[in-house]
Amino acid sequence: MEGFFSSDLFAWVVLPIIIILARMIDVTLGTLRIIFVSRGSRLAAPILGFFEVLIWILVISQIMQNISNPLYYFAYALGFALGNYLGIMVEEKLAIGFLVLRIFVLKENPGKESLMEKLIGAGFGVTTVEGRGSTGEVTLLYSLIRRKDLDEAVAIIEKADSRVFYSIEPVKAAHAGIFPAKKSHKIKVPFIDADDTRRRMTGNFRK
Repeated sequence: MEGFFSSDLFAWVVLPIIIILARMIDVTLGTLRIIFVSRGSRLAAPILGFFEVLIWILVISQIMQNISNPLYYFAYALGFALGNYLGIMVEEKLAIGFLVLRIFVLKENPGKESLMEKLIGAGFGVTTVEGRGSTGEVTLLYSLIRRKDLDEAVAIIEKADSRVFYSIEPVKAAHAGIFPAKKSHKIKVPFIDADDTRRRMTGNFRK
């Protein structure tokens, strides 16, 4: 085993791959840690930070032991770049947090009520405010949505009117609100008539 760790195969192939993978994990954890810090998560952020620094120290120690090998610098940089990309992908998949969706509709737009009804019908909470813009009177539709529901909300808006103007902004925290119901994965159980079951059991005892 010691011969393998001192071989050229380990030094030029295995260890660089380990550095790349470790750096990818390290940076991915760092990206997620920053996200959790910005959202005020007091538990997840320190845990991710601990493992992030631990992996970083292990990688740096290997590079310092083999400081004359330029391949390790390349592996370190490549792992950093891939880690940023992977961190963004993971964050998008998790879709943690809330967004404020602002929709600006001209007051005389006939599809205004239809758009509002479709959003409410899909489970989104909608608040309307009357205002005036450079093109005339407008109605602002406000909706606080979960990030994971953004695609659904945008699809409803663009299907109702592809020319409508809307903006999306992140929200650090929110209390209460109306959101689409989460899809249930519960197994449906056939309906059981309790009275009928009781009658059958009583009949069996009498026999």
